[in-house]
Amino acid sequence: MKIRLNKTVVAVASGALLLMAVPAVGIASVSGASSTTYTIGVEGPFTGPDSFLGNPVYGGVQLAINAANKAGLGFTLKAAKFDDQCSGTVSPAEAQKAVATSNLVAVVGGVCSGATEAANPYYKAASIADVSPSATAVALAATGGTFFRVVADDSVQGAADAQYLVKTLGVKNLLVIGDASFYGAGLAQVVATDAKADGATVTTQSIPNVNSGGGGTVSEYAPAATSIASSNPDGIFYGGYAADFGDLLGALSQAGYSASKHAIMSGDGSNETALITSTSPASAANNVYLSQSAAGTVNYFTGTLAKSYQALTGQKASAAEYAAQAYDATNAIIAALKTAASKGSLKAVRAGIVSGLHSVSFKGVTGTISFGSNGNLKDDTGSVSVSQVQNGNITSLTTVTVK
Repeated sequence: MKIRLNKTVVAVASGALLLMAVPAVGIASVSGASSTTYTIGVEGPFTGPDSFLGNPVYGGVQLAINAANKAGLGFTLKAAKFDDQCSGTVSPAEAQKAVATSNLVAVVGGVCSGATEAANPYYKAASIADVSPSATAVALAATGGTFFRVVADDSVQGAADAQYLVKTLGVKNLLVIGDASFYGAGLAQVVATDAKADGATVTTQSIPNVNSGGGGTVSEYAPAATSIASSNPDGIFYGGYAADFGDLLGALSQAGYSASKHAIMSGDGSNETALITSTSPASAANNVYLSQSAAGTVNYFTGTLAKSYQALTGQKASAAEYAAQAYDATNAIIAALKTAASKGSLKAVRAGIVSGLHSVSFKGVTGTISFGSNGNLKDDTGSVSVSQVQNGNITSLTTVTVK
C-alpha cells in the first residue's frame, strides 16, 4: 500500500531519522519462563487519513494474543502499536522504535506496501520478522530475509481484477489509473498488463494522489475527470486508496461519468467504508466494484470469532478489512515463538522466529498459512473476493479464482 507525504510529518520524521541510528539488538535473557512477557509489534496507520486500515489490523492481533494468553503459553504476550501513518517517510523511525523495544520479538505489519518497503531494512538488520497482513506489492518479496505476508500479492489480485472487468463485466475499453504510489502504481501496472492479455484495449494514466494528510478535494480531480468523461471508456480501474478514489469518484460524477453506467473498480486500498464517507456526493460511490486478496477464500471473521472481534473492538467483523489476516499473521508468529522462546537471548529468539516461520504450516482463518523461501505464501494463488457498493454499503458479490 501507499506512501503518504504530509509536509509537517516529513520534516519531523526526517529530523528524527538524522538522530536515530539502528539500535543494537538487546541480548538480555528471555528464557520463555511464565514470568516473561514478549511484545509483538503492530506497525500500521493508527492516525491520519489511513487509520481505518490500521485499527482493524490491531484488533485482529489483539484477538489472537488474548486467545493465546488464555490458553497458556508458558509466557505472556502483549501488543504494541507503531504508527507509520502509511508513510514511507515515517515508517523507518517507527521500525527503529520497534527494534529498540524491550522484549519485542516480531512485528505484524506493515499494513501499507510503501511503508513496509521503507521499514523492512531495519527489521532485517535486527533479525525481526515482519509479517504483513495486507502489503501486496509484488516487489516486497524481493527484500527477502525477514519479510513474510499472509495474502496473495498483486500479481494475483491484479490478474483477478482484470479478469473480472474484462471476462465478467465485458469491458472492452479500459482506462487504468495509478496514483503514483508504490502500491497503487504497481497494482495498476498488473491490471493493465493482464487486461490486455484478456483482450481489452487498455489506456493507462497516472494521477498522483493529493490526499496528503487527508486534505484533498474533489476540485483537484476535476480536470482529469472532465477529460475521462470526454473519452468515455467502458470502464476504469483505480490503483490507490479510498480518500483519493472518493475524490475522483465525486469529480467523475460532476463530469457526468458514473458507476451506474460504467464499470468502475479499485483494489483493497479502497475496499473500506471510508471510501463512501470520502466520496461527495456519497451516492457517486454506488455500484463501484472493490477487491481484496486472501490466503484462501475467506476474507473476514465469521461465527464465534466475528462475535469475539466485535465484542473486543466494537466494529463489525464484516467491515474489518485485514483483521482476519492479522489474526493469522499473529498466530504464525506465536507458533514460531513457542520453539524460539527456548533460545535464550533476545537476539536468538528474534532470529529463531524468522527461521521458524519458514516451517510453520496451519489452517488459518483465511486459508493455509505456510511460507516459501521469499516470505510469500507457498500457495500464492489465493482467491480474490469482489464486492460492490450498493445503497451506501459494501456488499460481497463473489470470489474470483485466476484462470
